Amino acid sequence: MSNVEQYQGNLQYAVDIVLCVDATGSMFPVLDNVKSSALQFHDRLNDVMGKKGKAISQLRLKVIAFRDFGEDASDAIQQTGFLRLPEQARDFEEFVRSIDASGGGDIPESGLEALALAINAPWETGLDRRRHVIVMFTDAPAHPLGTHASVPSYPAEIPRSLDDLFEQWGYARSQTAVMEQSAKRLVLFAPEQAPWSDPIAEEWDLTLHFASKAGEGLEEFEMDEIIETIANSL
Repeated sequence: MSNVEQYQGNLQYAVDIVLCVDATGSMFPVLDNVKSSALQFHDRLNDVMGKKGKAISQLRLKVIAFRDFGEDASDAIQQTGFLRLPEQARDFEEFVRSIDASGGGDIPESGLEALALAINAPWETGLDRRRHVIVMFTDAPAHPLGTHASVPSYPAEIPRSLDDLFEQWGYARSQTAVMEQSAKRLVLFAPEQAPWSDPIAEEWDLTLHFASKAGEGLEEFEMDEIIETIANSL
């Protein structure tokens, strides 16, 4: 075995995934699929990586379930910390199974608030190679950031505009990014509506948009796309 092969075999791969899941009533058909698919993440990612001759050293999942601050602020965001899989699979499963599709009020939801919380998550900074992936599942457009900023439970750290959020997402040679440029990916399963298709999918780098009627059920290809996005970029 050459030194290069030996070194590649010893690389430590860290994968962090934040799942932002629309938990409003219209998402009822998809939630069960998201739940069951998410619980398979560890095995499926390990399988795909194994075929590439690589192994994940650390996999962490964080879930942010969101509804609408304008409808019921107390229920607008539910989230976990980063949970290590498979060690904390039970905690992850309990949280995911507890999410009920309900509420929502008007059509736009608080998806951008969830995205902001995801961008500012405490991402892994160690190990040799890192991938930081945010996945958004929604069937609705989003309220502009700050629309409900006066609500007491609205998180103070959320930027007040989409431009400010883009600055946190960052770009090559960005001075304001909180995301690590070489590690980040954003995968959107969202309708062809603002802000998902334009400006985010059009203007943000390292972003994949799969135009999706997410409330009609999570297609098998969607989970495959997430797994491939991670595995092919490590």
